[in-house]
Amino acid sequence: MTAHMDTLSDRWARLEPFTAVVGPDDDRPRPTALLFHGCGGLRGHLPMYAAAAKAAGWRAVIVDSYAPRGWSRQFAMATVCTGLMLRGHERAGDILATIRGVSARPDVDASKLVLAGWSHGGWGIMEAMSADRSLPSLGVADPGAVSLDGVQATYLAYPYVGVAALNRMRPWKHCPKTLAVISAKDHLTTVRNAERIHAMVRNCGAEVETWVADGTHSFDEPMTALPMRYDPDLTQEAIRRFVALLEDAAVAPPLA
Repeated sequence: MTAHMDTLSDRWARLEPFTAVVGPDDDRPRPTALLFHGCGGLRGHLPMYAAAAKAAGWRAVIVDSYAPRGWSRQFAMATVCTGLMLRGHERAGDILATIRGVSARPDVDASKLVLAGWSHGGWGIMEAMSADRSLPSLGVADPGAVSLDGVQATYLAYPYVGVAALNRMRPWKHCPKTLAVISAKDHLTTVRNAERIHAMVRNCGAEVETWVADGTHSFDEPMTALPMRYDPDLTQEAIRRFVALLEDAAVAPPLA
C-alpha cells in the first residue's frame, strides 16, 4: 500500500489556515511576495519583511510549514535543522502549493509574484526552480499543476547549499531575476561554494545578483544563538535590498 501523496490543492488546504496575508487594506490585485521561513520555523524577522513589502504597495504571504504538520519549534530544530526530515525538495511542495493557492486570490496579481526564502526556505525555492515537475516529486502528486510564469523574482537569504542539498548544482528550469544573500561568516557554507552555485543559476539566463553580507547565518533574525548573531544594521540593509528587488520585479498600484 502506497502512502497517500498530497495534490497541490490538498497541500494548500493544509497550509492556508496557518498563512498570514499582510498588505494594503483594499481588494486591488497587487503584486505579492511569498515568504518561506528557515528550519527554525516562523520567527520575528519575516513580519519585518512583510511590513516593508506592504509599505511598497505589495501584499506579502507568510507561510508556516510547521503548524500544519503539528511540529513544534523544538521538534523542527531536532529534525529539520539536522536534515532528518523535510529536505528541501519536500519543502518545494509547500512553495508550489502556495503559488497555486495565492494565485487564485482576487486581491493578488498572479502575474507578479516574488518568492522569498530564508535558509531552508531558500533551499526549497531552489528545488522548486530546478525540479523536473513532469513526474510526482517534491512530496506532491502533481507538481506540474501550477505555472511558474508569474514568478518574476526570487530572494534567497543565505539559502542552505550544504552537503544535504544534493541538487544544488542542478540547473534551474525557471529563471527569474534573483538576489542571493550570502553571509560572509555562514557556518553552513563557504562564500566560495555559495558563489559557485549562484553562478550556475546565472547560466540559465537568470539575472543573479549576489550580496555578501558581513554577518553570520540568520543575521537578520532578532536572536543570538551562537555561532549566529543578530545584526540590526545589516538587517535594515537586507530589507532595503529586498524591497528594491520587489520594485524591480513589478510596479505596485499606488497606496490609497
